[in-house]
Amino acid sequence: MKKAKQSITPKSSKSKTRNISSPKGMRDIVNEEYYNFQGFFEKAQEVAVYYGFKPIETPMLEHIETFTSGIGKGTDIIDKEMYTLKTKGGDHLALRPEQTASLMRSYIEKGMQNMPQPVMFYQYGPVFRHDNPQRGRYRQFWQFDLDSLGSDKSIIDALVIKVGMSILEEAGANNLSVDINSIGDKECRHVYLKELTSYYRKHINNLAHVDRERLRTNPLRILDSKEEKTKEINENAPDAISFLCASCKKHFKEVLEYLEEMNIPYNINKNLVRGLSYYTRTVFEIIEQDDGGEGTPLTIAGGGRYDYLARQIGNKKDVPAVGFSIGVDRIIASPWYKKLSPRIMKKPKIYFIQLGSEAKLKSLNIIEILRKAHVPIAQSLSKDSLGSQLAIAEKLNVPYALIFGVKEALDDSVIVRDMSNRSQETVKLSKLLDYLKEIK
Repeated sequence: MKKAKQSITPKSSKSKTRNISSPKGMRDIVNEEYYNFQGFFEKAQEVAVYYGFKPIETPMLEHIETFTSGIGKGTDIIDKEMYTLKTKGGDHLALRPEQTASLMRSYIEKGMQNMPQPVMFYQYGPVFRHDNPQRGRYRQFWQFDLDSLGSDKSIIDALVIKVGMSILEEAGANNLSVDINSIGDKECRHVYLKELTSYYRKHINNLAHVDRERLRTNPLRILDSKEEKTKEINENAPDAISFLCASCKKHFKEVLEYLEEMNIPYNINKNLVRGLSYYTRTVFEIIEQDDGGEGTPLTIAGGGRYDYLARQIGNKKDVPAVGFSIGVDRIIASPWYKKLSPRIMKKPKIYFIQLGSEAKLKSLNIIEILRKAHVPIAQSLSKDSLGSQLAIAEKLNVPYALIFGVKEALDDSVIVRDMSNRSQETVKLSKLLDYLKEIK
């Protein structure tokens, strides 16, 4: 007699319960929060289109070199925060930690330099960084980007700042200002970096460990340090503006003049460098000062000029470009956000109720008639009783109910009930749309 095969099911009834939860720093976006995001993206697109920007969507996965060569070593994104993987085919890919390098890759690959310049794009979607999750900061978060590629003119810098300000104001922000700086170009920045490095070497014993590492790889990043020891040293650090060449001085002066002409308040922040190494010349952040200037300032957008990114990721020539990113999660969570409603979301004014198998059979055809007439409805086709369906209609606070039973199915009619006073009227299906227009 053969032995019974041993069961592979664990003998213990106390087997571990599987943890069903989203990964750390990632979350579901549902219900009103989903519509808040959708409403913001619609408004941001609308503003961008009026300024001449067009949509583009780049992949969430790129070859890892697109980011390592573009963003640069010595940045937190490359050193600590990037999600990477190796495919079965041996490709090394990365989930995009930002969208700018992907956009430049697309510009080069698609031969966009042969189009009338500049080309101006907006894009939005999730980006991924293995950061320390905290309030308003996630490992999967949403950005809205606006970029102009193919022009080095100062007016384009001012344009993207203006569009960013307009989008945020339309979303409800009313106390915005711009922190701005110029970090020069390849003609003058090396002199500044030499001076800056010399300054930090004199204070190396007082620098935080992370900033000593940055001194070797990316000295500019020390200016952006969050370490308290380093912040004190940064107060007397040499500023980039003092080392600008004539061309960069002229460019920066013109950007500021455009901001003044548009009445955009700005503050020259000599320690502002942004977190990515591809920036050149103009760098900026849009700050929201909550509570009339009494709260903690919140950075809700930032960007700058990145004229050398194209060459860094493998192009033979530089491509002058400037853009910004808006951190959408922070906006949605802000008390001033207007909770913009998306256009596609139509609040149902009709609750469709069906009773009996004959009525259920014809229900989808009636709903299709209403859809084609742009009449949004709510329904519970899986329910059978009148009471349960009416209870849902009341809970949803829908003004009218359409009751479609066996008698109505035979007569090609429907009962329209006013949920506020329980009055109702039988209407022929052929006249239903005209009737609904009258009661809207």
